[in-house]
Amino acid sequence: MNKKASVLMMSVMILLAACSANQTKISPIETTSSTPVAVATITPSPVPSATPAATPVPTPVPTATTPAPEVVKKEYHMNKNYDIVPNDPNGNKKIVLLTFDDGPKEQAMNQALIDILKKHNAKAIFFLNGYRIKQKPELVKLIHNSGNPIGNHAWDHENLKSMTNEKIDQQVDDVQKIVKELTGQSPEFFRPPFGSGNDYLKTKVKDNKMLYMTWSNGSLDWDMTNKNNDSGKVIENVMKQLHGGSNILMHELPWTVKALDTLLTQLEEKGYSFVDPNAIELEMK
Repeated sequence: MNKKASVLMMSVMILLAACSANQTKISPIETTSSTPVAVATITPSPVPSATPAATPVPTPVPTATTPAPEVVKKEYHMNKNYDIVPNDPNGNKKIVLLTFDDGPKEQAMNQALIDILKKHNAKAIFFLNGYRIKQKPELVKLIHNSGNPIGNHAWDHENLKSMTNEKIDQQVDDVQKIVKELTGQSPEFFRPPFGSGNDYLKTKVKDNKMLYMTWSNGSLDWDMTNKNNDSGKVIENVMKQLHGGSNILMHELPWTVKALDTLLTQLEEKGYSFVDPNAIELEMK
C-alpha cells in the first residue's frame, strides 16, 4: 500500500471515530408529552318528560227547565147563564170573556188573533177540535205559547147529545190527551159543539176537572160565508147583546179577524175589560 493510500485510510478512520463520539454526546430528543386536555363530557340536558295535560273540567250547563205556569188568582166564576161574575159582590161587573171556536185552522188567522189580543192586553179561550189539532199540531203550540188557554171542543164537530156514553168518552178524552202531549197541560174548559150536551157529558167534563160552558153572547159570525159576510155585522151582533159578564162566542174566521180590533176598541170605550180565563174558577155557581 503506498503512502497516499495509507494517509487516506487513516483520514477516513479518524472521521468515522469523530462522528461516533459526536453522536454519543448528543442528548436524545425529549418527547414532549402533551398535557392532557380535559375533555368536557357534555351531559345532555334532561328532556322533561311530557306532563299529562290536565283533563279540562267542562263548565256545567244549566238544565233548561220549563217555567212554572203563572199562578193567577181566581177572581171570577161562571153562573148558570154562562155569564162571568166577579167573586167579590162589589167587584167590577163590566167584564167580558172572549172565546174562539173550531180551530186551529190557519197560522195567519191564529197569529192575527193573538196579535190583536196582545195589543189590547186581552186573553181568550181557543176551543179546538181534535181532528184539526191532529192536522196542525204546530198551531196548538203557537196558541199555547202565546199565553192563551186552549179549550176542549170535542174531537169531531158533531152533536154529542145523541152519542153513546162510550163515544162521548172518546170525544172528550182524545182531545185531553193530544193537547197534554203537545203542550204539557190538559184543557180546563169544555164547550160542546153547537152548545149541545147531556147530563152524562157534563159529569164527564167535571170528572176531567174542566168547566163546562156554552155562551151568553153570540157574534153569529158562523152564519156568514166566504161570499156573504160582513165584519161590521159581527161587531153589531156582539154590541147588541152586550151585558156585564158577556161570554162572547166567536170563531176562527177571516171576517171575525177583520172585526176584532175594532170590536175590542169599542168594548174598551164603553168601559169593559177582558177577563183572563185563568182567573175563572172551574166550578159553576
